[in-house]
Amino acid sequence: MWGNAFLLSLLYLVVGFGVELALRFFPSRFLQRLSLSLDSLPARALEMAGAMEPLRTAYFSGRITEFGVRVVFGITTVAVIFMLALVVGTLMGGVRLFVARRAWRRAGGR
Repeated sequence: MWGNAFLLSLLYLVVGFGVELALRFFPSRFLQRLSLSLDSLPARALEMAGAMEPLRTAYFSGRITEFGVRVVFGITTVAVIFMLALVVGTLMGGVRLFVARRAWRRAGGR
């Protein structure tokens, strides 16, 4: 479960880094849309946590750079992916335990 979460978050960050790098050298409408799509996950998570408005204010007032915003988005993305992996892993573990107990009882266990 932790390995999958780590690989998925690493893949997300590598794709995001690649898109931002490509956008710097080859600006196109497709890459801009792809960048916005990748940013929507952490932006929505920060919005739900109530942290997006202070981050936006800090960015527009010059207290945090674009790189700083990217770092915050990256950390938020990794946290969201790990939480999702933990929730899904826990649910799947519960289902597996339920099915295993049911099969054990049918096989004559107490």
